Amino acid sequence: MTAPDEILTRLQRLRAGDAPTHGGRVLSYVYDSGRPELDELAERAAALARPLNGLDPTVFPSIAAMERDLIAFARRSFHGGGSVVGSVTSGGTESCLLAVKTARDLWRRAHPNRAHERPRLVAPQTAHAAFQKAAGLFDLQFDPVPCRADGGVDAAAMIDRMGDDVALVVVSAPAYPTGELDPIAPVAAAAADRGISCHVDACFGGFVLPWWPELPAWDFRVRGVTSLSADLHKFGYAPKGVSVLLHRGRRRHRAQFFATTRWAGYPVVNPTLLGSRSASPTAAAWAIVQHLGSRGYAELTGSIVRAASGIRSTVQAIDGLRVWGDPVGPALALVADTAVPADRRVDPHHLADALTAHGWKIQHQPGFVQADGTRLPRSAHLTLTPVLEAGLDDFLASLSAAADAVRGRPAADPRVLRGALRALGYGPGGRIPSPSAAWRLLRLAGAGRVSADQPLATLMALIEALPAEVAETLLIELLARHSEP
Repeated sequence: MTAPDEILTRLQRLRAGDAPTHGGRVLSYVYDSGRPELDELAERAAALARPLNGLDPTVFPSIAAMERDLIAFARRSFHGGGSVVGSVTSGGTESCLLAVKTARDLWRRAHPNRAHERPRLVAPQTAHAAFQKAAGLFDLQFDPVPCRADGGVDAAAMIDRMGDDVALVVVSAPAYPTGELDPIAPVAAAAADRGISCHVDACFGGFVLPWWPELPAWDFRVRGVTSLSADLHKFGYAPKGVSVLLHRGRRRHRAQFFATTRWAGYPVVNPTLLGSRSASPTAAAWAIVQHLGSRGYAELTGSIVRAASGIRSTVQAIDGLRVWGDPVGPALALVADTAVPADRRVDPHHLADALTAHGWKIQHQPGFVQADGTRLPRSAHLTLTPVLEAGLDDFLASLSAAADAVRGRPAADPRVLRGALRALGYGPGGRIPSPSAAWRLLRLAGAGRVSADQPLATLMALIEALPAEVAETLLIELLARHSEP
């Protein structure tokens, strides 16, 4: 047996290679409130709940009590009345999956003679990829609506896609790639008029937007919104993974459940996709919500508002760089300013790589050509957290210096590698790379090592240029190789 101290020492060495989770220097994936007491409170609450199993809250009623409090807080925050009920889930993806599964089942009940059909799921192209996953898992047709080049969503384009074969319409609050708030009110109202379910995906911004100034109604105040998801492990500042999914009406909520007595064991009732589930994230989220309350979340949101304002002002003054679209809430994306000559533009992917040398990480987002031919530009995503306000001057200085360093540098060019792929027959109607071939290609693209500071501009350019089937195969291989023994 290995001694516990030796095991923990090894884990500490492994963790030394990770990107920092505190201090606001990673502007994606992590959500640092800047308040150490929240981490301490969450750790203690999680430890108290560690032995519990969320499979059966009748055996562990403390779980049900904590979930009731979390759902009640979310319902108040999102302006839901007494008819709004919901569940605590393991994260945003599960919340989105359950929203889609529920809408599909209700559509089937309403159309008993069309059970053989695959209903459609209508969503903007900027909707989270979890909805593509949900459509695949639950046998719906994913019907993405192209966005404008500035990343905005046209309500009329969404409404035009609505028909009696649509089980669910999805809108975002805000959209993760752009930070923009979708036109929720007109889309939800049109869905209601047609008897179509409408889900607001607020997984990203749900626990910020209630306290963000001067926003239009986007939650259960809006007629036609039938469900809403929001992640407590994002701007609820709880550990991964805990989210809430709320429904307007008990009938809709109960359609989310799975129950069976048709086996030889105990009666099974699952409100979510999981059976056995950890109560530790729920307990941590419950403790943080109890501590912060609405006033605490308003204070933390104020820090994000000020950071967002400072970044937008600085970017406006950086030659060759601009903010994409009109974001609200805790995210924004940076793109090259195509209004200036090429020798003055700042490629966002080179910018993201250059910022790594200054100790900051922002997220590469490949460009994307939509079905109608409209191109969404390559961008760099920034998730803004409260702790960033304290280090904002440092970040803005680094952002300006990194932009100066890469200004005028052409975007990464994957033409040689893309040409080799085509020559080998990989692409539409052709072959898909095997795992070994995909790994060789990744290594040629400079993505063959595991590192938190690995430059990604060349890989992202390749992802942009490749057919989706090939790009997705490479990405699967990249992630799989990182955890292979």
